[in-house]
Amino acid sequence: MTTVDWSAWRRQEPAPGAEGLRERKKRLLRQRLSDTATEMFLERGFDAVRVSEIARACDVSEKTVFNHFPTKESLILDRGEATSAALRAGLAETDRSPVEATLEILAEELRTLTSWLAAQDDPRDAAARIGRFGALTRSTPSLRAYHLDMTERLVAVAAEALARRGEGARTEDGDDRPGGPPPGPAGGPEVQIAAIALVGLWSVQYRSLARHLAEGTCAPDRLHEAVTTDVRRAAALLARGIDTSVAGGTDTGTTSGSETGLATPAGTGRTSPRTPVHPTVQNMPR
Repeated sequence: MTTVDWSAWRRQEPAPGAEGLRERKKRLLRQRLSDTATEMFLERGFDAVRVSEIARACDVSEKTVFNHFPTKESLILDRGEATSAALRAGLAETDRSPVEATLEILAEELRTLTSWLAAQDDPRDAAARIGRFGALTRSTPSLRAYHLDMTERLVAVAAEALARRGEGARTEDGDDRPGGPPPGPAGGPEVQIAAIALVGLWSVQYRSLARHLAEGTCAPDRLHEAVTTDVRRAAALLARGIDTSVAGGTDTGTTSGSETGLATPAGTGRTSPRTPVHPTVQNMPR
């Protein structure tokens, strides 16, 4: 069985500069386990493959597999912790708006994926593999449930980071401004809906990716441009409500995308109003 380096298409944290031989072996084994499991799942279906078979294919024990991955589902959907860490760090940087911080994370993930696509010998075959991966996660009940759990945890991370951001704004400017986020670890309803909307941008990106791949857009540069346009159009709808309510602003008018560094949606000739929405949150990244 040919094993594809699937981890190369996902946002990777840089390897520690002082990574020792033991840590490197653990990292490479984890990657091999995930890549092998992904290939087996795509070939035979998630439910038809047992963890013991993955262990045998990698010449390790089943216990070793579970030492690296707590569940069978996490063998293929294994980027939740890295995404949570990136979002927590990004939202903590107050020199950027929450939407801009989230867009930067999504852009890096998309760049990683399209760079992987460009490096493959047959981009069309590689695009088909991405499509099969998405179809597998959507069609397997346990993977859908795991996706939902990952999404809920990511929303909690975003809500906590936004609440802290709001507390910082009140500490700096006083708490007498109307429109500021309410106190509390969850930040109240404004911060909850903001967190759900921010995490929903992952759904927009992966649905856009699936749609453009299905339409035959396999050229990495064209795919990157098309998906980026879709994500930024969605983000433009969120920016006003999230940026003002979390930061404590009171302006309820519309603002052009250029005023927040968001591009005007291609082909529309106008900027989108930036009103908060409540998207369906699905299809988290691996």
